[in-house]
Amino acid sequence: MPRRPRPRPTAADAALDRLFGALADPTRRRLLARLAVGPAKVTDLASPFAMSLPAVSKHLRVLERAGLVRRTVEGRVHRLALRGRRLEAVEVWLDPFRSYWEETLTSLGRDLERRPPRPRTARR
Repeated sequence: MPRRPRPRPTAADAALDRLFGALADPTRRRLLARLAVGPAKVTDLASPFAMSLPAVSKHLRVLERAGLVRRTVEGRVHRLALRGRRLEAVEVWLDPFRSYWEETLTSLGRDLERRPPRPRTARR
């Protein structure tokens, strides 16, 4: 059977790949959660983590490449701020799945309501 050619990824696909890649790591999600409170210096962002400042900086660069954070530099002080609008692309991608899950959960609820309750067994 001949193989079908794969569709070429678009620029939007590449951007979404960067977003999901950035969000895949728990350290980066914690950094984003902290930045949701407000902008912060790199040193302040790094303090709760048991890792070196260069390691935290690598995580921050991944977030920057994904467009999730913006860096400003004032002398030697680097401040980062959340660019939350970039997360809208994730929401847009997930939206078609929302109706699937809503319908699935509604159907499950109807099925459970129709079943007679099971008698409770005594626990030891």
